[in-house]
Amino acid sequence: MTPAAAPHVPVLLDEVIAGLAIREEEIHVDGTFGAGGYTNAMLGLGARVYAFDRDPDAVREGSRLADVSGGRLTLVPERFSRMRQALADRGVEEVDGVTLDIGVSSMQLDQADRGFSFQGDGPLDMRMSQEGESAADFLNKADEGEIADVIYKYGEEPKSRRIARAIVAARPIERTGQLAQIVRKALGWHAGMKKDPATRTFQAIRIHLNEELEELEGGLEAAEQILKEGGRLAVVTFHSLEDRVVKRFLRERSGSVPAASRHFPAVPDEGPKPTFEAVAKPVKAGEAELAANPRARSATLRVARRTSAPPRSRKGFRS
Repeated sequence: MTPAAAPHVPVLLDEVIAGLAIREEEIHVDGTFGAGGYTNAMLGLGARVYAFDRDPDAVREGSRLADVSGGRLTLVPERFSRMRQALADRGVEEVDGVTLDIGVSSMQLDQADRGFSFQGDGPLDMRMSQEGESAADFLNKADEGEIADVIYKYGEEPKSRRIARAIVAARPIERTGQLAQIVRKALGWHAGMKKDPATRTFQAIRIHLNEELEELEGGLEAAEQILKEGGRLAVVTFHSLEDRVVKRFLRERSGSVPAASRHFPAVPDEGPKPTFEAVAKPVKAGEAELAANPRARSATLRVARRTSAPPRSRKGFRS
């Protein structure tokens, strides 16, 4: 079987594949299929892959890779937070590896008509699944306070209330270019400034609309449920909100606690056993990759190995 070439090279590809330590005939989950870059590499090493994506465009394009995979690739048109149920429906109870590349894909960003980016003007959409409420729906219906809260929480934008007032005053808003100009004007942006202030607002609305952080939490818990002992979890994040969720999850699941002091001596740990152990320190892209792919600048890879401890109950964790 000869894997097909992927149109986009994913971030930290070599590091992810090395962290997974794939062996022939292992079963792996690519929770964020996208253009199939990670999946393609997994297939090349002889793995069987279940690739998840809620974007129907990605699933449709991925059918070409599935056709030449010799039955090793199964495309699953689902959110990765549902991987446990979806795999059980297909007769799979445990896997050797789970990979998650969080956030918006290159293909989604590059297509103006998907409305994820203000680099090209298009309809204000931002829906990964292409179903439900669009970004325009949200901005044109939500009250000023809710819009401000979303921009502050998911964009970490200190001037969120000023932006929200400007958005409400300018409604209706239907285009990405229109929203970008509203934000720029509200924040006094002018050509030549280092960073476009619309970036944080676009990020915030996209994360809110697609429930990305909740989806990430659900995906991490699902991975804990389906990974066999010794199985690997590899997660690539692109901003502090995502990485904070992953870092907190792995810290809790590895049993990491603050060191004891003379004021608070150590006590026997009677809590649940660690379900993960770190494989290596967090990884950033090297100079060569940064030169070839600027998007890798903010990427962080974390890899952990599943222990023999039973999974925790699905009650969520504090992020």
